[in-house]
Amino acid sequence: MNTSNSINSLLQPFKRFGVHLGLERIHQLSAKLDNPHQQFPIVHVAGTNGKGSVCAYLSSVLATAGYKVGRYTSPHLIDWTERICINNQPISSKKLEQAIIEVTEKINPEIEAETPTQFEVFTAAAWLYFARENVDIAVIEVGLGGRLDATNVRDRALVSVITSLSREHWQTLGPTLTDIAREKAGVLKPNCPAVIGQLPLEAKTVVEARIKELNCPVTWVEPAQKLEGNRARFEGNSVNLNAIEYPLSLLGEMQLMNSAIAIATLQQLQRQGWDISTEAIQRGMANTRWLGRVQWITWRDRELLIDGAHNPAAATALRQYVDTLNAPITWVMGILSTKDHADIFSALLRPGDRLYLVPVPDHSSADPEQLSAIARSRCPQLETCKTFPNLLSALENALARDRQIILCGSLYLVGYFLKLNQRSTKSP
Repeated sequence: MNTSNSINSLLQPFKRFGVHLGLERIHQLSAKLDNPHQQFPIVHVAGTNGKGSVCAYLSSVLATAGYKVGRYTSPHLIDWTERICINNQPISSKKLEQAIIEVTEKINPEIEAETPTQFEVFTAAAWLYFARENVDIAVIEVGLGGRLDATNVRDRALVSVITSLSREHWQTLGPTLTDIAREKAGVLKPNCPAVIGQLPLEAKTVVEARIKELNCPVTWVEPAQKLEGNRARFEGNSVNLNAIEYPLSLLGEMQLMNSAIAIATLQQLQRQGWDISTEAIQRGMANTRWLGRVQWITWRDRELLIDGAHNPAAATALRQYVDTLNAPITWVMGILSTKDHADIFSALLRPGDRLYLVPVPDHSSADPEQLSAIARSRCPQLETCKTFPNLLSALENALARDRQIILCGSLYLVGYFLKLNQRSTKSP
């Protein structure tokens, strides 16, 4: 058995417990491991969209500044090791396997009332790895929600970040934006600085009340100003934050907001004594990479654009970038069954577009035929709307036409494509 299969085998027994939010199990598990999550400072990043990009910016800049930086994100696109990085380098498969074994050896299903979930096991392995490697700081992305997410086992952060809020995971977090905001605001800690992106009024009201209750020093962030040549300017303010110009390595209008949140967070760290020079910020921002988000990639000698676009807000952001291409579009899409299908299509589709729908492999996929009916109702002027049994057949059909191909709708579908591309690249 290779190491990747071994990791899957170690985690598989815990998958059956599904999404089961709560902190009691992770607290108990962490105590058995001597609380590795308490052994280094963290920046905690929550939100609906933009979390991954903000984590990527932060870890890149902090590493450029000379710190040993852990980064924990989810989901992975190709391999479990992507989720746990130090200075942007994924954990080795062997070290990940060892950490998971050490964690699972502390679990006794026969005597424990509740067995930890797969995400809780993996999160504990990340804390353990970062502690053993003596990281200077870790950038930790919330998995789902915030208040009861396994990453919230840590009771203090250098900075708590909320990037954005929109309606997603309502099945777990609650039906309204107020409910979701309340869960996301659970990452805020008493007297700990908070950096908050632009929020809808309904969500902002909830977050503001929580900030006041906890006496959090807060920075409300506005998007950076776009400059020529893929550069941006963060204005800051005259009281707390300084203006800075920097390169933008990630694509899309949304990165003006995400990069501004990251820089506001870095400037909060500067105020706490962290040695982060302007040059380190500029070089770190220029060197930031984030797989599968508004990313150009070559497939069979054609340039494809890939992106998750897995909720309406992310779909809107992708469409803003696509509109700058001034090209006829063929969408290749698969969407999970739990998503807002109609709103995603409304954000993305325009008259004259072509739409090819596929299932998302190995996940709870929406039925392509049902998606087709929804898409046609939302955009009756599509040039064509077809379904395919798998991603490869849809891509092959899309390649036959002289149009810009965009693959999106699910990060899991993007990850599946990247695996296909990886295999074809390695083939003789």
